[in-house]
Amino acid sequence: MIKWRKWARELAIFVVVLAAFSWGMDQWRKPTPPEIMHLPDVTLISGQTVSLAELSADKPLLIYFWATWCGVCKLTSPMVEGLHSDGMNVLSVAIRSGDNERLMRGMTAKGITFPVVNDELGRLSAEWNISATPTFVILEQGKMVSSTSGWSSAWGVKFRMWWADARIFSNLAD
Repeated sequence: MIKWRKWARELAIFVVVLAAFSWGMDQWRKPTPPEIMHLPDVTLISGQTVSLAELSADKPLLIYFWATWCGVCKLTSPMVEGLHSDGMNVLSVAIRSGDNERLMRGMTAKGITFPVVNDELGRLSAEWNISATPTFVILEQGKMVSSTSGWSSAWGVKFRMWWADARIFSNLAD
């Protein structure tokens, strides 16, 4: 019984240290999106122009910064596709991943259908100060309310989206 308590204590300490490290890394690599009045309209590879402020006005918007050359993105893109298929408000930005034709071919081959902006030269990601891929940014009413970079689980992203949605409803009640 005493060994069990020792292992439980060690595990709890490990989880706290890991959470603190993860939080610290997120703070260090935190993007800096433009102010709401300067949020750019973006053009999807389909040719459609969308407003980030409008997409995040009624429900939180997950912006997924990724790249075709990113190893971790190969693990997270199918998860983001699943969230998109489940009806979550998703927009992605492919950073320096080739021209539109090449990007579309790669996405089609992998069964990825979420909306994507091709940041072929990396200008948009530089404007947002994205320093790591993948990076997940959640906008609520045009303002960033959450961000994380690196691998994230579907449940982690869902929780962040739920939390942002709960914030919207609490703001409406005020």
